[in-house]
Amino acid sequence: MGKGNVGVLTIGQAPRTDVTPSIQRILGSETEIVEKGALDRLDVDSFHTVAPDASDITYISRVRNGGSVKMGKSKLLPLLQEERDMLEEQTEVIIMLCTGDFPTLQGTKPIIYPDVELNQAVHKVMPSGNLGLIIPLEEQRDSLIEKWNHPEIKKLVEVASPYEKSNIEGAARALKNRGADLIVLDCMGYNEEHEKRAVNASGLKVFLPRKVAAYAAKAHLNRL
Repeated sequence: MGKGNVGVLTIGQAPRTDVTPSIQRILGSETEIVEKGALDRLDVDSFHTVAPDASDITYISRVRNGGSVKMGKSKLLPLLQEERDMLEEQTEVIIMLCTGDFPTLQGTKPIIYPDVELNQAVHKVMPSGNLGLIIPLEEQRDSLIEKWNHPEIKKLVEVASPYEKSNIEGAARALKNRGADLIVLDCMGYNEEHEKRAVNASGLKVFLPRKVAAYAAKAHLNRL
């Protein structure tokens, strides 16, 4: 095991060729990325087994065929734990490739939760004000708002999926018009192109979760 190995744990299927190149650029070529996914051992015909129930929290992620799958949190957790256990044997730090909340996952190696890093980053630059959130799915609205735990920050939400053709510019512009002071693209599926489009449409500072998580992992490696 190399000292600089970083694990990437996705709620979908690995490899996440749409995300890990962004992380690799920040970590540097000397750092090896090891990827695992909660759905790695499922095929397309088995995806229905992780479909969200009416009472479950819904997540969405990319799978190997380039499509996306909706999943229920309760069904994801045991699958994620198994994959995390394997990553712990190969890496020094793990990036959770989802902006959702997964506090029940257990392990001995540090795990970087993008939602925690984003909360800290936003609070640092904006202790109070209006936070614009662009999210993938309407059914995620309540659960994604809830994790932003700053009482002095008002949350404004627009929906535009990163996994299909959607109006990122329109969502960013709408948030600006509603009074947003900055924008978070609240899903690991959003990329640098989405970030650029949101910045150009709104003129606001935009946080991209994959970048925030990668810089947090790099900082951890630098402390080893």
